[in-house]
Parts: sequence; C-alpha cells; structure tokens
Amino acid sequence: MSKTKTTYFCQNCGTQHAKWVGQCSNCKEWNTVVEEVVQKEEKRNWKSPSNAQKIVAKPLKIQEIELNTEERIITKNNELDTVLGGGLVKGSVVLLGGEPGIGKSTLLLQIALQITEKVLYVSGEESQSQIKMRAERLANINSNCLVLTETNTQQIFRNVEEVEPEVLVIDSIQTLYTNNIEASPGSISQIKETSAELIKFAKETNTPVLLIGHINKEGNIAGPKILEHMVDVVLQFEGDRNHTYRILRSQKNRFGSTAELGIYEMLSDGLREVTNPSEILISKKDTDLSGTAIASTLEGVRPLMIEIQALVSTAVYGTPQRSTTGYNLKRLHMILAVLEKRAGFKLGAKDVFLNVTGGIYIDDPAIDLAVVAAILSSNQDIAINPDVCFAAEVGLAGEIRPVPKIDQRIVEAEKLGYKTFVTSKYNKITSKKHSIKLILVGKIEEAFATLFA
Repeated sequence: MSKTKTTYFCQNCGTQHAKWVGQCSNCKEWNTVVEEVVQKEEKRNWKSPSNAQKIVAKPLKIQEIELNTEERIITKNNELDTVLGGGLVKGSVVLLGGEPGIGKSTLLLQIALQITEKVLYVSGEESQSQIKMRAERLANINSNCLVLTETNTQQIFRNVEEVEPEVLVIDSIQTLYTNNIEASPGSISQIKETSAELIKFAKETNTPVLLIGHINKEGNIAGPKILEHMVDVVLQFEGDRNHTYRILRSQKNRFGSTAELGIYEMLSDGLREVTNPSEILISKKDTDLSGTAIASTLEGVRPLMIEIQALVSTAVYGTPQRSTTGYNLKRLHMILAVLEKRAGFKLGAKDVFLNVTGGIYIDDPAIDLAVVAAILSSNQDIAINPDVCFAAEVGLAGEIRPVPKIDQRIVEAEKLGYKTFVTSKYNKITSKKHSIKLILVGKIEEAFATLFA
C-alpha cells in the first residue's frame, strides 16, 4: 500500500514547502501556501504499449542529429493555423487560456467539428446534450467528433484506448482528477499529475492534445506556473466581453513564432475569422469629427489600422482627469508632459480621455504620433482628414522617432485606400515608389504645422 501524506503548495507559483509558511520563498506572495493531501503511487494512468521497445537515450554530436519535419494537422481555421505556426503538430500539447465566457470552448468545439481527423472532445463542465446544442448552433456537425463527459483520468484513458482518437480535446484541465492523489479537482497536485499524464500520452502516441485552462483574477492561467513550462504551446484568448471581437495570442510556441495573432468575431453561430481587421477597428461615420486619428500598428507581424479617439476639455474640478481605454495610462502622461514642455501646449488644466476603438489593447510605441494628433485635434477642435494615417514614436525631447517595419505599414495603408502617411523623417524607407503621399517630420511642431496649418 502506498503511504498517504500531506504537503504544502503555493497556489500562485506551485512551489512545494515542507511546512506551512506565511510567505512563499519563491514568489514572495503572502497567504498563498495551502495544505494538500498527496498519495504517491508508482503506477501511472497512461502506460506505454507493452510491446514497445525501451530505447535508451545516448548523447550524439550535434552534427549527427537528424532533423525530422514535424507532421501537422491542418485545422481548417486559418487564424488558429497561423498562430500555431502552420497547423497542429502531432504529439504536441496546446494550452488555451482566457476569461470566463470569452469563447474558449466554442473555439475548440468549432475546431473539433471542422477537421477531418477523429476527435475525442472530453468535457468536465458541460453535459453531452449541452455540447450537442452548441454544435447545432455552429451549424457544422462532424461525424468524426466524439463527445465524452468525464473528469476521471482513468476513465478517460480507457475510452481513449477504445476510440483511438487522432486529436484529444480536454475542457478543462482544472476539472480533471486522478485516483492516485487524494486531493480535490483543481488543486495544485491534481493539475500537475493530470497534466503529466496527458503530456506522457501525447508524446508516446503522437496524438495532439488541446487543453483549456481557467485563469485567476490576475489574468494568469490558474494552477502552478510549471504547467505552462510543461506544455508545448500556450495560447491566450483575449477580448472585451462588451465587444464582439476576440484576439488569439501565442505566449509560448515550441514549433513557431510567438509574434503571430488571430482575430475573431463572436457571432450567434460561432467565431468568424476576421481576414481584414483594419476595417472593423475603424468606425464608420458620415462627417469628420475632431479628436480622431488613424494609427498604423503591428500586432505580431500583422499590420493593423486602428482608430484613436481623444477628448480634451476644461477640468471642472481642481485636479484634471486622465483616463485611457486600450492604451497605457503612464505613456499618456508622458506624451502630455512632452506636449506641455517641448511644444508649448497648455494641457495641464484640462481633462484628457483617450480610447482605442474596437475593445483591443495596443502597446505599440508607433501609435504615439496618432495619439498626439488626436489630442491636438480635440484641443483645437479641428478635424483631421480621414485619409491620413500615422506611424511614429514620440521621444521625451519632442522628436519624432522611427519605428520598425515601416514598409509593411505603408503597404497596408495603401491597400486600404489612405492617401497620406505621416511618419518620422529618420525612417529608412526603401526606394520602392509608393502611391501614397509620405509626409516626413522630425518634431511635434512640424507635425502640428502640417496638420493644422
């Protein structure tokens, strides 16, 4: 019989402690160490086939190592395939996290219904009838998609041995438990043990596994941080629940770049891929309004055109307000200080509100010039020509600094029909002729004179 014992885990980072302490020695968080009952057994839930030969690993010279191209499963979802680096690698483990109700289960069920390979969709949160109702709403029923509602890993692996799926989906990892550990589902020890079982299964059978992970109030995936180190790919599903658009980012990818992202629109019949996000992020209006400017930004390697809205008004109370949505508030304070000190605009006694339309968050410094243009447009109450877009960083000395990949930004602006592109004169633009008019400026005063002269 195996011996049962208790140990202490940090709920924030997963560090194991010999006894209870008030502060975790690893992450320095207070009151995060909890006691859990652990029962260690030698047997595992998933065992290698009995006829499989044990291969002893030996060190090889790096020149002797043979390169094998990873086999990928095309999910028929272009946005997800792009983020994954070209498809789902066989034997990989993908962890998808996001806010409750953001669309994680909908995305993976949609993928399970689209691909031609046999998929086993395991849900510990919904019944089979609930999943069937959602699948009918998605209007794309796949006969190769099998649904199992189970949370015990022993039962899951028994079904896996019978069904032999080519893709396994788990919704979600926090609901699973194994009989080898006497702890409640969602605890640190259960998440570590069940994840290790699934990763072992994926590597030994060459079957890709898609995991859904809950997140905590800080926005991080719940459970031990080691879970993100164990898996091959970590995806984050982001978006404002008050808006219909969702962004799929890659935080870790062993088989591709982490610079890619996918954009979806949440509709009644599922998630729709957005092939041209610039059009949905720019609001349609009949008349020109002051306080709006178009910025060219990069999300990963994809250029986007976004709309910056600013409102500058006289402060009613003694202390002026500064508020942002989708933009760094500290960077707004810096830009206002530069406008006050370097360019002579008196904004210290005025309220300034800034908004990035579409419900997305942008931290690209290249939108600084568009932020400046929107603020000055609202302050002067003069509308900027809607055919003008901006891409430049603003320095503390009031200089307009260059930004990377300027040619991609210019080509995207041309493709969307913009007539004028304002950027730094220090950018290294190729000699290729552009049909769009380029305005090159070096200081904020030059940009102001060009726009409002």
